Amino acid sequence: MEIDPCATLSRMPDGTPERYPELLSLAVHELRTPASVVGGYLRMLLRDAERPLNDRHRKMVEEAEKSCARMVALIAELSDIGKLDAGVVTLQQQPLDLFALVADVAEHVHEASDREVRLEVRGDGAAASLQGDAARLRSAFDAVFRAILREKAGPGLVVAERRRARLDDRPHALVVVADDTSVQDAYGRPRSAFDDKRGGTGLALPLARRVFERHGGGIFAPAGASDDPVSHGSAIIIIPLRE
Repeated sequence: MEIDPCATLSRMPDGTPERYPELLSLAVHELRTPASVVGGYLRMLLRDAERPLNDRHRKMVEEAEKSCARMVALIAELSDIGKLDAGVVTLQQQPLDLFALVADVAEHVHEASDREVRLEVRGDGAAASLQGDAARLRSAFDAVFRAILREKAGPGLVVAERRRARLDDRPHALVVVADDTSVQDAYGRPRSAFDDKRGGTGLALPLARRVFERHGGGIFAPAGASDDPVSHGSAIIIIPLRE
């Protein structure tokens, strides 16, 4: 008889086994310790004044230290995801202007400048007021902007367009991130699931999606085929505002 390994597990409302947060927390703890130790020893090698490394070995150790630091960052992102999924993180509730935050984040993103791909903010400049976690929202928008930009072949222009809309009889902020020629098309399509499993972005996008959802909103893609540049190369972020 075939046994479902999850059949005996009680489940949370979204269908996730209740042991998932516990398992994720344990994995983070077990991964963080050896990664931190390896990173520490690599830094000691680089700073050893008694027996300095030759250029060849220094280059190898430097690359290993960079990879180890990346691993530590991924573990931190995994920890944040586990905490958000478990509901043990309390988001800050501070007054903020979402549209001003979007403009400030975009000003500091230069992900594809070497390919002459630019990011420009357009649309509604009026205040988009809400109570939220500014630091987490800032990181979430930064992750989305960088993910979209890195997929664009240059030269080109990516637009983050801000709009206000009334959805379900409540004011919402909409931020559409798309190629300059695709912004209006993105607005006109039905919304589908956003692919947050993009290579090269670590866990930043799955983490961003959870942050938007914890603020009562979400991130979506314009509906279309998987190879459709408008669908795959765009994002629609929707967050409810204060009345």
